[in-house]
Amino acid sequence: MTSESTAVNLPEGDDADDTAAMTPLSRLEEEGDVAADYLEELLDIADIDGDIDIEVRNGRSYLSVVGDDDAEGLDILVGQDGEVLEALQELTRLSVLSATGNRSRLVLDINGYRGERGVRLQEIAEKAVARVKAGEATVHLDPMSSYERKIVHDAVAELGFTSESEGEGAGRHIVVSAD
Repeated sequence: MTSESTAVNLPEGDDADDTAAMTPLSRLEEEGDVAADYLEELLDIADIDGDIDIEVRNGRSYLSVVGDDDAEGLDILVGQDGEVLEALQELTRLSVLSATGNRSRLVLDINGYRGERGVRLQEIAEKAVARVKAGEATVHLDPMSSYERKIVHDAVAELGFTSESEGEGAGRHIVVSAD
């Protein structure tokens, strides 16, 4: 297992413990490193092979765990409809909070699941907009995570339509309309 990361330069001397003085970029890099260490330990314990890549973009740390074509085990970390991936992302965020004292908005991807899901979410948004164009006043979509709702909201807005989130907790979903 390998881990790739951008080096984090922490302050030395009297400022070493003053993480508030760190730039936002260095804070995100630190989040990525802490998260990668956590995930590496988890993969070792589970005896699952995977490489961890870290990127900082759009004000978030993005961690990707990828395996060889014949590597087994990573799919179990995605689970059905990404449920295990979402739980693992939350555990990783808690690990970062515990180590740094800062809440994290890091995004975890395993074997390209989020990219594939993003394509499906774009299609869902397009189909919902098509139904509104065909005369339906509103289209209610299935519940999804906040990250997925954000992708759909953006896709619907790009198509010139309106979307709102409704509901609470696990039942929170998007409603698409013309205005």
